[in-house]
Amino acid sequence: MKAMQIGALVTVLFASAGYAADAPVDITVYRSSTCGCCGKWIDHLKQNNFNVKDNVSDDMEAIKSQYGVPKEMASCHTAVVNGYVVEGHVPAADIIKLLKDKPKVTGLAVPGMVTGSPGMEMGGHVDPYDVMSFDKEKHFQIFNHYEGK
Repeated sequence: MKAMQIGALVTVLFASAGYAADAPVDITVYRSSTCGCCGKWIDHLKQNNFNVKDNVSDDMEAIKSQYGVPKEMASCHTAVVNGYVVEGHVPAADIIKLLKDKPKVTGLAVPGMVTGSPGMEMGGHVDPYDVMSFDKEKHFQIFNHYEGK
């Protein structure tokens, strides 16, 4: 999906979720100071109407433990939005869908560092990947799937 299409989709999702397109959603991101892709993911969020509070941490393991991120779902950064945890390179549209649908989960994750996910762009190459939901009992379910190209 092209950037303009994603931006339009995010605007529609914000509106349908009861979020005004001009009212950013606050999200707190925890990241290591040495990770460049985390900054790119933060840029992706800002471009999609999120108000990002950027926290640099020297102990990401402690952050992940504090917010209940299972090791199987771990990636490089952890975010918190409206009581949900967002782990890794989750697309903004999926975060908005999470906020709209309010499922009984701890949060969403894109485990690892998938080429082509937001913040991990490598030209036009995109590996297929799943956005996973997870809960405190370590139940994992596919929330959304992205095809590679």
